[in-house]
Amino acid sequence: MAADFYKSLSEKRIVIAGAGVTGLPVAHALQDRGAEVSFADDRVTTVEGFTVTFPKNIKSEDFDALLVSPGWREDHPLIRLAKSEGKAILNEVDLAWAIKNEINPSQKWLALTGTNGKTTTVEMVAHIFATARVNGIACGNVGRTVIESVLSPEKYDVLILELSSFQLHWLEDAEFTSAALLNIADDHIDWHGSFDAYAQAKISILDKCVTGILNADDGEVVSRTAHWRGRKIFYSLDTPAPGEIGIVEELLVDRAFVADVQEAKVFAELTEIIPTVPHQISNALAAAGLASTIGISHDDIRNALSTFKSGAHRIERVGVSNEVTWIDDSKATNPHAAEASILANLSVIWIAGGLAKGAQMESLIERTSPRLKAAILIGADRDLIAAEVKKFRPDLPLFLIDPPVNYQPGDTSNQFMESIVAKAQELATSGDSVLLAPACASMDQFLSYADRGDRFQQAVKKVVLSER
Repeated sequence: MAADFYKSLSEKRIVIAGAGVTGLPVAHALQDRGAEVSFADDRVTTVEGFTVTFPKNIKSEDFDALLVSPGWREDHPLIRLAKSEGKAILNEVDLAWAIKNEINPSQKWLALTGTNGKTTTVEMVAHIFATARVNGIACGNVGRTVIESVLSPEKYDVLILELSSFQLHWLEDAEFTSAALLNIADDHIDWHGSFDAYAQAKISILDKCVTGILNADDGEVVSRTAHWRGRKIFYSLDTPAPGEIGIVEELLVDRAFVADVQEAKVFAELTEIIPTVPHQISNALAAAGLASTIGISHDDIRNALSTFKSGAHRIERVGVSNEVTWIDDSKATNPHAAEASILANLSVIWIAGGLAKGAQMESLIERTSPRLKAAILIGADRDLIAAEVKKFRPDLPLFLIDPPVNYQPGDTSNQFMESIVAKAQELATSGDSVLLAPACASMDQFLSYADRGDRFQQAVKKVVLSER
């Protein structure tokens, strides 16, 4: 029903559920195609040029279709109302797909999802586009919205979409030349209701493509794609078999996109991937695989990977003082990401905590506890981490730090983070890494993971590096 609805939007009354980042460009795209557009939102009360109504005040006779913002759950009363009345349920990515087929049908879409590494890998692919002079852009859950990218006067030849589990949950129509599945681990369980539902949302990306770039080092990816019948290109940190991508000695090697299955070509040297840590190398293999599906050469891929720099707050080295390394990985907002970060270091003063989003911490602590020297815990769900630390490393020094009285996220004072950094400095000795890898979301005590990382960096520079 929804696919047909996109073909004729004129005079249709469409309510956009959520006035967030995608809301306004979607509203303008619908309006330009003759639709009568309004918003439903509990928090935002005004959007210039459009009516905004509280969801509870919207009745069935008020709209013909509901366009759902990704974060809205299926059990929201407005979505339940739309479904019960047989209204079309739309989403931004499928709307963009319909418009793309109308105005730029030759445009190719690549896609990528996973629990961790999505943004870094998508940015790698975009950097490969730029290096190879491919007219492409990254969009979706990073950078521009998909609808803005499709409507751009640049008329891109290729889009690389970063897709969250929320976006994939609602997706129906869009199709991809290829899609990469990086990993699947506990995250957003509070939204999806179970790990299996979350994993199914991730795996569903393969229903929209014929070529899958799949992480052979991730057990969930391997087991859950076993019965998928598309073209599987596995990548791993091991020696690749014919048809795979992997590592041979000090080289990232391609045995999938070559003329002869016995042939191998080089994507990059290990030392060209910065930082040279396992999960970054894995991301590079996935990016190289995606780029190869649209015919980008090995030389262009190598040139791009060797000049790529990760974005802020992703295993970002803040500085070194007294042979102690200070690392900002505030983007590690779930246990799987934090695990990769910790295991890339030998002796860690770990700063963690925040909103766990329903994730469990047992596996994280069990696997990383030998690398931990001390843990500094903050935030709403720090007790989940503390409980597992006490189970697996009862000898590990634990420190719980609370914000100052009357503290609010976004405070001009950085006293809270400075107290955290001061405690870490007190604990750290030569050879240690002080690592902010929270394993949790940030919104209980910070504005965002970026705000949390910015404050950490500011505190390190003030408390630690200014003393040198």
